[in-house]
Amino acid sequence: MTQRFTDRVAVVTGAGGGIGEAYARALHAEGASVVIAELNKEAGAAVAADLGERALFVHTDVGDLGSCKAMADAATEAFGGIDHLVNNAAIFGDMEGVGITTADPSYVETFMRVNVLGATYCTRAVVPSMRERGGGSIVNQSSTAAWMSLSGFYGVAKAALNSVTVCLAQELGGQHIRVNAIAPGPTDTPAMQKQVPAEFHDMLVQGLALKRMGTPDDHVGPVLFLLSDEAAWMTGHILAVDGGQIPRI
Repeated sequence: MTQRFTDRVAVVTGAGGGIGEAYARALHAEGASVVIAELNKEAGAAVAADLGERALFVHTDVGDLGSCKAMADAATEAFGGIDHLVNNAAIFGDMEGVGITTADPSYVETFMRVNVLGATYCTRAVVPSMRERGGGSIVNQSSTAAWMSLSGFYGVAKAALNSVTVCLAQELGGQHIRVNAIAPGPTDTPAMQKQVPAEFHDMLVQGLALKRMGTPDDHVGPVLFLLSDEAAWMTGHILAVDGGQIPRI
């Protein structure tokens, strides 16, 4: 197996399950020391324990800047610094099915703080270490919902995250820190199963150019590419990995 991340340190938020766990496992398999930054203590600890050496669980609330800074400090203390960040954590599986005009304002504030500001808080927390190490790379977890009009605040949050990605790429490029995003389409995870009942899966698949639901592994290769030196001249890019769900010219 290619070892693109030997002697590198990667933080993956929301890595206690689903796509985030797949990212963490793949980075670890390619030689990285991996920080499992996860709100769910039991799930995060289990992934780190299973990975064993070069893995660290840090209880992290991405919606709290202090928690993000504490996570970055723990990563630096354990592994000497931070080279890569995947901002994967989000409210999705337990997302409330409410519209923009009907959602409770306090819920909206929490939702946007986690799903948009969480990426900025984690980025702010890791940038000093990346700068000290001569640069780094960041991938934000967007969604094809950013280009759709049927997901309420989830789509709004992901569209905002796309904009944040482009702005951060401009802001941090001079410090040799690249910032890109991946936009997954319909992906078979426990969170997806909660949000989309099984009887609607066939309808989703029929709307794709490639007639199957995605899997977490479908996103691993693209994310590792964006994080790696193979994408050294790519920044500010939103990469749709969606089976052809959203045609863009």
